[in-house]
Amino acid sequence: MNQRYASVDALRGLCVAAMLLVNNPGDWGHVYAPLQHAAWHGCTPTDLIFPFFLFIVGVSLSLALGPKVEAGAALAPLRRAVLIRALRILLLGLALHALAWWLMDKPYFRLMGVLQRIAICFALTGLAALVLRPRQQWGLLLALLLGWGLLLLSGGSLDKAGNIAARVDSLLLGPLAYEWREGLAHEPEGLLSTLGALATTMLGLRVGAWLRERHMKALLAAGLFCLAAGWLWSQWQPMNKQLWTPSFVLWSGGIATLTLLLAQRLIDQRGWPALGRSFGVNAITAYAGAWMMSVVLDGLGWSAPLYRLGLGWLPLTPEARSLAYALCFVLVWAAIARVLDRRGVYIKV
Repeated sequence: MNQRYASVDALRGLCVAAMLLVNNPGDWGHVYAPLQHAAWHGCTPTDLIFPFFLFIVGVSLSLALGPKVEAGAALAPLRRAVLIRALRILLLGLALHALAWWLMDKPYFRLMGVLQRIAICFALTGLAALVLRPRQQWGLLLALLLGWGLLLLSGGSLDKAGNIAARVDSLLLGPLAYEWREGLAHEPEGLLSTLGALATTMLGLRVGAWLRERHMKALLAAGLFCLAAGWLWSQWQPMNKQLWTPSFVLWSGGIATLTLLLAQRLIDQRGWPALGRSFGVNAITAYAGAWMMSVVLDGLGWSAPLYRLGLGWLPLTPEARSLAYALCFVLVWAAIARVLDRRGVYIKV
């Protein structure tokens, strides 16, 4: 029987809440620095949100699939379930981008994105959980880190326009990327950089196995090791969320591992409130719903008047007013998630 960890649900939910917070400021021209992504190299608190979520995806896959594999369950139905869910997440991501393309009158349709990357990492990590033994999973994680690091090194420059990921995205995605200027594409959720994101998810898979087996000292050691290794690797290849460099994988993975360990101690063992749980049990639903709300408000031209009339008059700094709007947006969806949770409505995409 699978054990449910309230700490995992809480962390997943807090990641979604953080996504909503940083994606919906009242004024993009006035945002506090920690609530923005690093311009290129570097790592801000905002840069940690997506890797935290993918890390939790890996942990959740370990908790869901690990006991079934160990019990000798038939693999074919489990593989089918993993791939079908990944396909649903992928199609939802494409549908959301189609909505933005239509309502916001964008010149090009964006093919890749957050949900698309989640779908790819979910599918590949889920298959690894089913067909690879623990040592092979560690081997795959190491191969991803070394292989992606060597690819970046062989590609020459790590600047925004000249890195190998941008060149591949320019060739294969073209104008379907996030940015397309003068024949060059830039895609934060691009094709090659997904190798780094997959490594983050695989790390979560292995950490999830330790969590199930209650190897708490291993979690502490792994978290500290990843932090040190990430910092050391960054002296060679900088931390970069948009490239999802190996140093970024290790640094963010170390913080995520230690955060999970702390949450498990406080929530699962000591009974602290599982803040964020309502978001966590309907994570993709809340993210997709908030995306649609944001796109509809922007597409209809209602966002700016709503911000101006609702909060723009407050005697605060522009950054504080912008943050207040983002907090209100999160609170609206927190209330929706809470109602769904209380009524036992869990929408699994």
